[in-house]
Amino acid sequence: MSIMESSDERNLVELDELSRREAWARGMGGPEKLRRRAEQGLLNARERVDCLLDAGSFRESGLLGVSSMVDADREKTPADGKVTGYGKVDGRRVAVVSNDFTVKGASSSMTNMRKIGHVKRVATERGMPIVWLGESSGARMPDNMGARGMGTLLGNDPMQYVRDRQTPWASAVLGQCFGSSAWYSCLSDFTVMRKGAVLAVASHGLASLAIGQKVEPEDLGGWQLHSEKTGMVDRVVETDEEAVEEIKTFLSYLPSHCNEAPPRTEAPDEESETLRANRERLKRIVPESRRQGYDARKVIEAVADPDSFFEFKPKFGRVAATGLARMGGRTVGFVANNPMFKAGALDVDACEKITRFVVMCDSFNVPLILLVDTPGFIIGIEGERRKAPGKIMNFMAAIQLCTVPKLSIILRKSYGQAYLNMGGGRNSDEVAAWPSAEVSFMDPAYSVDVVTWDRNVDEDEREALRRVMERDAGVYGLAEINAVQTVLRPENTRDYLLEMLDIHTARLSKGIGRHRMANWPTTF
Repeated sequence: MSIMESSDERNLVELDELSRREAWARGMGGPEKLRRRAEQGLLNARERVDCLLDAGSFRESGLLGVSSMVDADREKTPADGKVTGYGKVDGRRVAVVSNDFTVKGASSSMTNMRKIGHVKRVATERGMPIVWLGESSGARMPDNMGARGMGTLLGNDPMQYVRDRQTPWASAVLGQCFGSSAWYSCLSDFTVMRKGAVLAVASHGLASLAIGQKVEPEDLGGWQLHSEKTGMVDRVVETDEEAVEEIKTFLSYLPSHCNEAPPRTEAPDEESETLRANRERLKRIVPESRRQGYDARKVIEAVADPDSFFEFKPKFGRVAATGLARMGGRTVGFVANNPMFKAGALDVDACEKITRFVVMCDSFNVPLILLVDTPGFIIGIEGERRKAPGKIMNFMAAIQLCTVPKLSIILRKSYGQAYLNMGGGRNSDEVAAWPSAEVSFMDPAYSVDVVTWDRNVDEDEREALRRVMERDAGVYGLAEINAVQTVLRPENTRDYLLEMLDIHTARLSKGIGRHRMANWPTTF
């Protein structure tokens, strides 16, 4: 046999071995486990990646990784339970981590955490969003047990859970999410959850053992808890496919990294029938009476480009509405008081919700539009127990540290400290108001009750006090001292905002803010 023939044979053997290992890794936990998932209507880890990414764009990283702590697991851990790599979403590069629950419950190990660390580092340094497709049983046993396990696995990467918001993070909770898959969801800018999934520190079984009573998964970390009570989930869906579409929509509003402006879409025709009708709707949405409720989301939808409003946390902190939208094809963030709930009075949940949203918008160069109609902050024992003063100041600090353009419009009322939090007092780049706007320290009717507390006062004195309290509360008092720069007819609101967004474009920095809150905690 010639040297050439011998070399060719060795090459064929080596290539056959590579093909065998690749096929084994892509086979995940095997046909039976994959079949059971399909019968439940669940996508597997690789199907989720295919659903997310543009066809043919996935470049996997770490395909041949296996468990390295326990020798017996080497032949049982294809790709070590986590699919990692890079691809494109609508033509833009992203990094992706998809947990493969068919391989040891996608539990965290030395190898797969190295895989995650690698793509996270590449995405951060090269300016790509990261998408986390979460479903994991938590830390792998017995790999993490003992001093060596702890020191090797949990102490291996000091930057493992650092968020400096250089690139957007989006997460989907698609099954059991314990341990690291829960942590990455909490660290993300946007989290969508499929009904039936669970997000918690540890499993309900472990929780039951720890507290000595049975704990149900839904009570521990189900979609209703996180969408309505904790606010850790931004959107809720029925299927894996819907969750992936939500992430694609979220990414479409944001830049790939913090040093570029958000992408623009084609601007709608301002003379279209839809936009003309929306301008007329603005005359009717907000009732004249300050005590009558309405849904502020209808105002946002009438002002923004048609069908562009993408709401965050719709069932959490409902006295405020937050979400991304487009104005003339440009990405903007809306924050609106919503009098449909609690008259629009801001509570602790709303403060947290708005603060997180403002931090994200500022970090990724998204201008903010604040629509104001609030009687102030809700006061009382429950709020104080939940650190209301601290939450209000977090909200205030975020607004004042924010360096993207901020445009505030007072629709109806703005009282007390909330006036400052919602962009008044030079906390916005431009403040406008509708003719119906009223600004004061508090509602004049309540102020009379305050100053006459524990006193016997007849109706004539009360009426005289009320007239004093109402003095100069109207919009023209603000306009005369330039506390608002423009008094707007409601139907002109969209035109005004489009022009102000153009005027306040950060031309000197090419639309890039200073990102003073890049390291702000994602949950607080």
